[in-house]
Amino acid sequence: MRGQGKATGGIHTSKVMSGSAQTPIHILVFPYAAQGHMLPLLDLAHQLLLTHPNLTLTLVVTPKNLPFLNPLLSAHPTCVKTLVLEFPHHPSLPPGVENVKDIGNHGNVPIINALAKLHNPIFHWFNSHASPPVAIISDFFLGWTHHLAHQLRIPRITFYSSGAFLSSVSDHLWLNADTALSLPVVSFPQLPNTPSFRAEHLPSICRFYRGSDPDWAFVRDCMTANTLSWGRVFNTFDALEGEYLDHLRTQMGHHRVWGVGPLNLPSGSGSMDRGNPSLESAAFDAVMGWLDGCPDGSVVYVCFGSQKLLKPNQVEALASGLEGSGGRFIWVMRAGSSPPDGFEERVGERGKVIKGWAPQVSILSHRAVGGFLSHCGWNSLIEGVVCGAMILGWPMEADQYVNAMRLVDNLGAAVRVCEGSEAVPDSAELGRKIAEAMSEDSPQKRRAKELRDEALGAVLPGGTSSRDLDALVQELVQLTLKQQV
Repeated sequence: MRGQGKATGGIHTSKVMSGSAQTPIHILVFPYAAQGHMLPLLDLAHQLLLTHPNLTLTLVVTPKNLPFLNPLLSAHPTCVKTLVLEFPHHPSLPPGVENVKDIGNHGNVPIINALAKLHNPIFHWFNSHASPPVAIISDFFLGWTHHLAHQLRIPRITFYSSGAFLSSVSDHLWLNADTALSLPVVSFPQLPNTPSFRAEHLPSICRFYRGSDPDWAFVRDCMTANTLSWGRVFNTFDALEGEYLDHLRTQMGHHRVWGVGPLNLPSGSGSMDRGNPSLESAAFDAVMGWLDGCPDGSVVYVCFGSQKLLKPNQVEALASGLEGSGGRFIWVMRAGSSPPDGFEERVGERGKVIKGWAPQVSILSHRAVGGFLSHCGWNSLIEGVVCGAMILGWPMEADQYVNAMRLVDNLGAAVRVCEGSEAVPDSAELGRKIAEAMSEDSPQKRRAKELRDEALGAVLPGGTSSRDLDALVQELVQLTLKQQV
């Protein structure tokens, strides 16, 4: 399980120079109201606080999202303040909805628009504060905070819970939305590796854009505002996306693009306990005990994230594929889904089904897990990479096709076993692909282990992500010193 708040082992813990460490810094941090966005930004906040001993963070949050902050508040009780603001009304949101998990991905557009109504309360809070923040770090779905920061005459740093490749693709799409989004295939000749995507594989939030809708027009303004950010920080690392970080530095015309990931690591490496609910102790012990009895690298972990519920025919095909692969697996199924009748009895002791939430990092980091059958969401992908589990990709929506292209086609550290939110894989073919990928001599499996070593090296003192984190903090120190002059 994850460590509690304090860093050990020297990972992501390099300190700023002693003189700079005396400088008191105050930063406003604004996470977006979705678990997959919020948790990585809280991880960044934790790492910043470990890096600079005289840093104070004020986090903007709405009442129902406040519990997400509890682990950070527990780890840093004197350095983290909260600015709790009522969630603004939006006609497309049911009463009481304050987070994407309560409504699904189609709620992003109204939630982005609703949160923009916090502009004035934040503006008034800032102007009445005795020692206001010197910068805003806010999620990339909150691009309107660029305009707020401009009004307040402080810099805005955009935080990306997704990758630099996705950002490079999205920037082009939003800046050229009227032409690019009407094409059946969109090419990006200006990007490294000159990628191209079919229209249905573009990021969902771009693909569904409707310029005639005022809410969508506002989203586009938010996304184009990100390209004007004073700085950009990514939960990625150089060996994974260095060429795209460099591309964005060139596009931005400055060096303030930082890759500081992976931000959340397995236990004992300076990560913060996120306070997730766990399996009951007995059930957790049973799963880990079962893994203890499996050979190294022999188990496929199957999970499609918190948002995607497979259709019954997809569940049936996946079950048949896992059964036909002949291999060991753990399958995490969302509430509301269940395996076909008789499946668990037929696979016996070579498979485990977990219903509901599972301790993903604890499972992925076990020596017996060698593969991760995933939708290729960025957070899951990063967790798989850090644990050395080869990704068996089934991209479906959002950023997942872009992420799959990077891991499968560019880096050779993953295999694509299916694609499409409506796709029903051929069971025999799926079983064959799983068995092939999990074989000992799989080149993708070897490359995944190399990528894990590069990820862990990046956050060690002197590693690329550790250096970028220090550089980010030094920029915040300089901003503070300028304010004091």
